[in-house]
Amino acid sequence: MKLGPSDVALVTGGGSGLGEATVRRFAASGAGVVICDLPSSAGKAIAEELGSRVRFVPTDVTDEAAVAAALDVAAELGALRLVVTCAGIATPGRVVGRKGPLPLATFRQVIEVNLIGTFNVLRLAAERMIALEPDEDGDRGVVVMTASIAAYDGQIGQAAYASSKGGIVGLTLTAARDLADKGIRVVTIAPGTMETPMLAGLPEDARKVLEQQVPHPARLGRPAEYASLVDHIVSNQLLNGEVIRLDGALRMPPR
Repeated sequence: MKLGPSDVALVTGGGSGLGEATVRRFAASGAGVVICDLPSSAGKAIAEELGSRVRFVPTDVTDEAAVAAALDVAAELGALRLVVTCAGIATPGRVVGRKGPLPLATFRQVIEVNLIGTFNVLRLAAERMIALEPDEDGDRGVVVMTASIAAYDGQIGQAAYASSKGGIVGLTLTAARDLADKGIRVVTIAPGTMETPMLAGLPEDARKVLEQQVPHPARLGRPAEYASLVDHIVSNQLLNGEVIRLDGALRMPPR
């Protein structure tokens, strides 16, 4: 599949980091793009910068009506062929810390945004894609979800985050199988340590430690590299039901 001027990509978390890079990649190719992010994000400014084929829709991914509204905007721009789910949070906390057990509300919120929010977007977007005519290869659309290497190498303090991303890993194959007869592919990217707002506030020393942990290349991943992989997934029809680690061969230590 290749997205053309009549096609649309919808990107959650598109106002920063991996999502923003993906928005810019597909906007540059001429496709319509819908940026879904919180009202406080830079989504509106990015859409205004990139032109009339890029729209910003304030969206809480856990809200069914909000996601449906974003999908309606996508339909105004053209045929929704690609959905990329980058929205997520990473609230840290040990199972039992200095102040006692991790609050259940904290754990629940991370699962709600990262896992349930991803599934909410997946199911509602897939319903819209099913109504489209397939392309010459039989594809109706592609959903690219974002997990994390924390799904496999969860560190101390990542109980909620690793659980939420592990859920996305587990969802990948079954979703791909569920939607295979509809001509919709589902692939997940599991990034390693990336140059995103989540790591932007780290001191330089801490950043260097993270970079040195990556076997090669010994640096943080670039959002443009994530966007490039999304682009390849779209074009390579045999990629389906797979989780791809994007981490420079990094395996995270306990802390």
